[in-house]
Amino acid sequence: MPNSRPRPRRGARSGAGAVGRDRLVSRSLQSAEHCLSAQDFGTAYAHYLLVLSLAPELKDDVKETFQYTLFRWAEELDALNRTQDLLGCYEQALELFPDDEVICNSMGEHLFRMGFRDEAAGYFHKAVKLNPDFNDAKENFYRVANWLVERWHFIMLNDTKRNTIYNAAIQDAVCLGSKSVLDIGAGTGILSMFAKKAGAHSVYACELSKTMYELACDVVAANKMEAGIKLLHMKSLDIEIPKHIPERVSLVVTETVDAGLFGEGIVESLIHAWEHLLLQPKTRGENGNCEKYGKVIPASAVLYGMAVECAEIRRHHRVCTKDVAGICLPTNVKFQSPACSSVDTEETVEPYTTEKMSRVPGGYLALTECFEIMTVDFNNLQELKSLATKKSGKIGIPVIKEGILDAIVVWFVLQLDDEHSLSTSPSEETCWEQAVYPVHDLADYWIKSGDQVMMEVSCQDCYLRIQNISVFSSEHEMDVGKDFSKDKDLFSLGSEAELCSALANLQTSKPDAMEQTCILESTEIALLNNNLYHESFKTAMRKVLSSLTPEKLCQAMDTHCQNNEMSCGSGQSNSEESIPEPFYVLDVSEGFSILPIIAGTLGQVKPYSSVEKDQHRITLDLISEANHFPKETLEFWLRHVEDESAVLQRPKSDKLWSIIILDVIEPSGLIQQEIMEKAAISRCLLQSGGKIFPQYVLMFGLLVESQTLVEESAVQGTERTLGLNIAPFINQFQVHICKSGQVTAIPFWYHMYLDDEIRLDTSSEASHWKQAAVVLDNPIQVEMGEELVLSVQHHKSNVSITVKQ
Repeated sequence: MPNSRPRPRRGARSGAGAVGRDRLVSRSLQSAEHCLSAQDFGTAYAHYLLVLSLAPELKDDVKETFQYTLFRWAEELDALNRTQDLLGCYEQALELFPDDEVICNSMGEHLFRMGFRDEAAGYFHKAVKLNPDFNDAKENFYRVANWLVERWHFIMLNDTKRNTIYNAAIQDAVCLGSKSVLDIGAGTGILSMFAKKAGAHSVYACELSKTMYELACDVVAANKMEAGIKLLHMKSLDIEIPKHIPERVSLVVTETVDAGLFGEGIVESLIHAWEHLLLQPKTRGENGNCEKYGKVIPASAVLYGMAVECAEIRRHHRVCTKDVAGICLPTNVKFQSPACSSVDTEETVEPYTTEKMSRVPGGYLALTECFEIMTVDFNNLQELKSLATKKSGKIGIPVIKEGILDAIVVWFVLQLDDEHSLSTSPSEETCWEQAVYPVHDLADYWIKSGDQVMMEVSCQDCYLRIQNISVFSSEHEMDVGKDFSKDKDLFSLGSEAELCSALANLQTSKPDAMEQTCILESTEIALLNNNLYHESFKTAMRKVLSSLTPEKLCQAMDTHCQNNEMSCGSGQSNSEESIPEPFYVLDVSEGFSILPIIAGTLGQVKPYSSVEKDQHRITLDLISEANHFPKETLEFWLRHVEDESAVLQRPKSDKLWSIIILDVIEPSGLIQQEIMEKAAISRCLLQSGGKIFPQYVLMFGLLVESQTLVEESAVQGTERTLGLNIAPFINQFQVHICKSGQVTAIPFWYHMYLDDEIRLDTSSEASHWKQAAVVLDNPIQVEMGEELVLSVQHHKSNVSITVKQ
């Protein structure tokens, strides 16, 4: 804590008033220091406010101490959920120090934690502008920019073919008479500017995201079109005539389509537009001025699908192992990724994930021909309305190649008008990824030529849903349905013997066995499939525990093995007198982790898990039970902790931890925020000889040339956007890209050492980590043999890399 106390300066002021002021300032400074030493930060903060209001000339002298007081008082207010008071303190502080990048950054951090991402981005951005070398603010801005301006914006704006075709379709429509235009989901406003350049008289554009709306305002102004384009910060569903726009328009342009076509709400927004914002459509055979009628670009779309084998999709969406480092995963626990979960599951965000199939690691194998799923006419109101209510339809597709059925991949052809179309097929070079529906719940995923893949298709809750995927085997006359997940499938068995066998299995199953569906993120499933990761931790933990008390550990392990042989899940153990003091192991990994259970197999160990979700705790309890652990073996740490900031304290015991497992690298490939601070606390909580895992981390990088990474990180000039000036504005939101490609950039990865011999490589094929990359603002031309100077700075938990030639 800063402890230098400034003395009030005596200057031009004189007389009794000045003397009285100086005395009050001096007393307030003394009181503030006294309160700080007593850790009464709220009162100290009030005293400093008084000092600075009376003597603003002291700002430079007390700035550092004032910041410290503000931050500590803000922490207390945050813990007490006094949000308004917290924000009020920061507003007061910024009135006194409007150009203080540290206070701006801290304000942004609090706002981000509260969920105000747009506002947080503004403060982070201001902090970076005030001090471009302030790494904490830069890292915070990069992270929040990932939320606010997603990577596809850059790829889409760099897609010259997409921009050209949209521009041509809009130009044709305007030339034919569609002179009043509404752009729904405007983003940067590029489609609105196409319409204005084509000669539209009235152009309106709505954008819900505050960040994108402000960005669009800047872009439109920079292209000198602010007088001709009216930007609205709102959803199209909330637009009213004449309150927001004066009259119905003759043309709606939109690109509110995601990889699964419907996921950005295009159906709902177009139903509303046809009912409230568009002129009536032209009927077939009717002639006349297009300005009197309404139309939509895109006009229609056709959805296509294909069944594929893909190991990369499989390892991220299906737990493919029954044994993880000696831990048995029981049959009554079913793991699913959010993309596989049912429509009524709270965890579900989208019923699919997305991949650029042409670049997926390891590639993919097409098991069926591509097939048509459905067609939708965006200019037909009744068809749009019927989509959400239409019952699911069944599709059967013949298998043309044998392999493992891992997913149904979906793409679409967007018909903008009669002449112009865009395809998002895996074979096309396009800004879109494909929608991927992982297959789950099959008894056998191996399919062969002659089989049929069956599925149900519907459009519910603004999403294309592909469900109940099963396989009709060519070996049976009836649908064997390699999917036995539902009772009705039992009655489609091909013979009486098979039916009797299935019924016998039902009779002998345990009726009281608790079943649990556990929803895991795709990176968590990939981690569970990574046996090397878990075996490495098991070996490293065993070495540490052996080094602490070898005899006790061996004795306890023998006892554990004997108990398992004597009783299957009885949980019986020796009398308490013979049980030595356990080792304490704390796992503070982010998300789902079975490392505490693995630790529990290593002898007299009391493992603590820090999982937060109830379903994850239930799942870990079931896994413990299946592996014959007494119920009290595994503890859940957050049950002992009311305040998350106290997560590394010991629960009601003076015993220290033998092992603390920290999650150092995020799945995205970036260093976890505040990990260095956690590591510093952890070192103070270890018993003598105890270890933190990983014990140290080495960071590696590589200079590469990659056009893909360039296009995913920044808009490249004005050529890609057909002469419109967009790049300088959206490129403020360049982000760390979490995928390797082909650009002038520095991908980086880590070797995490659990000890001097055991290490984990975050770049390995089995890794659940992606690789992050720093993309250079300006590519550097180099010749073989030339040297570049890399400046790598590490502050707190942030790493920044710059390159000099």
